[in-house]
Amino acid sequence: MTQSLRIVFAGTPEFAACHLAALLQSPHQIIGVYTQPDRPSGRGQKNLPSAVKQLALSHYLPVFQPLNLKDQDAQYALAALKPDLLVVVAYGLILPPAVLAIPRLGCINSHASLLPRWRGAAPIQRAIEAGDEETGITVMQMEAGLDSGPMLLKVKTPIFPGDTAISLYQRLAAIGPPALLQAIEGLAAGRLSGEVQDETLACYAHKLQKEQGAVDWSRKAAELQRRIRAFTPAPGCYSTLNGQRIKILAAELASGQGAPSTVLSVSKEGLLVACGEGALRLTRLQLPGGKPLAFAEIINSRREQFAVNMRFDS
Repeated sequence: MTQSLRIVFAGTPEFAACHLAALLQSPHQIIGVYTQPDRPSGRGQKNLPSAVKQLALSHYLPVFQPLNLKDQDAQYALAALKPDLLVVVAYGLILPPAVLAIPRLGCINSHASLLPRWRGAAPIQRAIEAGDEETGITVMQMEAGLDSGPMLLKVKTPIFPGDTAISLYQRLAAIGPPALLQAIEGLAAGRLSGEVQDETLACYAHKLQKEQGAVDWSRKAAELQRRIRAFTPAPGCYSTLNGQRIKILAAELASGQGAPSTVLSVSKEGLLVACGEGALRLTRLQLPGGKPLAFAEIINSRREQFAVNMRFDS
């Protein structure tokens, strides 16, 4: 029988909320939820609660939103909850050593990478961009370093050729919560011991920046296609044609040669563009002021905007 633990949960986005939802269905007692302060969002820039906060409030759980956990009062508030375990999923704040020492069983983190492969903010996108063939979830015991603690449990999933950040995210969000519950059960029973990470295999998954979405057509088509998949839906990839910034939402590898950034053909199958090596057929775009459309729909009404030998800004 699973031992019931007093758990404090810390997380912010929808990915974290999926894990909190699983914990709420478990035998464990969720005694408090930590999430980042409400942030401005949307066109109106109104302060909106995180996905984790919304779920926590719907279950009448106490919610804490400190700016950081370095403040002594914030640490006292956490200690007063007397947690057996602190579970962290995409919280977005650093936990100082004083916080890591509070729970009886320490702090564990569910991270969307097969550690030590991708540590940091954007492991899902960076795995696709790098051409990794698989990824997964690692549940680890937390320590002072960034995603560097001993690994308690791993589950794997392949990265398919058509995966985008959103499809891979959905798969990881499905396999992550059961892995977390399994790790908690093993930890409570004393059956799990952490495996030390090999530092020589660690890569840093840098946070995504909007300017990184600018397409450099001098690069290999395969590299660009992976980046488009990795940056969909956000921050997105884009390039400029005839003074218009065009968002590139989907592309296929294709045969073709020419000066990089040159339009080689225009058809309902897509807009074929030469790269530094090979070519990309752009199959789904978003024009300024428009909505995302398949290229076949775009040329039905805007055929005159595209012609062979046009060049994207590079």
